[in-house]
Amino acid sequence: MRQRDELVTLVALEGVAKSVLLPDDSRLEILRSVDLEVGAGDHVSIVGRSGSGKSTLLNILGMLDAPTSGTVSFEGREVRRMRSGRLDRLRGENVGFVFQQFNLLPGRTALDNVMMPLGHARGRLFWDRRRIAADMLERVGLGHRVDQVADRLSGGEQQRVAIARALVRRPVLILADEPTGALDIDTGATVMALLDEVATETDAALVTITHDLHVAARARRHYRLDAGRLEPADLTKAFEASTLAASVPGAAEVAS
Repeated sequence: MRQRDELVTLVALEGVAKSVLLPDDSRLEILRSVDLEVGAGDHVSIVGRSGSGKSTLLNILGMLDAPTSGTVSFEGREVRRMRSGRLDRLRGENVGFVFQQFNLLPGRTALDNVMMPLGHARGRLFWDRRRIAADMLERVGLGHRVDQVADRLSGGEQQRVAIARALVRRPVLILADEPTGALDIDTGATVMALLDEVATETDAALVTITHDLHVAARARRHYRLDAGRLEPADLTKAFEASTLAASVPGAAEVAS
């Protein structure tokens, strides 16, 4: 494991902008000149209103989408210079996604879904993929549901399957889009603790986008995305405006 004083930059965005062309030939600006560095062992939260571009930013961080302008680098290598096959392998081996919409394989079991990222792995990860996937489902509290078809699981259970799938290859970068959105408070807290635990074990970076201030407060660095611009966030003010502020231990320390 890397030492904290030898923090390695995993992914860096510099001057990243994203826009789309609308049917009337006007352009919708989604992201505007975003700069962000995320290092090994980092934990970053990004908050913002619906439609603020959070998911777009996460997809660019995970190299699923390309910016309109600006640069994206992974471990010092500029992503746009990579061939598509190499980029796909890099992403598959290093990035774990927890999607808001789950994106599970319909008609397949929970175990099948969690094994999916191991299908192109090498060595022990490939040959032991069934056991490794079953162990990860056990860790998210679904050890008794491994053979259940994903479509027949509850929304909260499907979210936990999605999280197990994201973590099964022990990625160095974990990107979570509203990871507790479909979960009750207690299960959500358990899932976030699991994400923190796995990230700490492997010195992985964890980037979470969320509407939930309690989830955001677990991170070490906090940002707000507003009108396409990313700025450091002071969660103290947000908590002061919330009737739940008193129930959040250490809220003052989070913003210091």
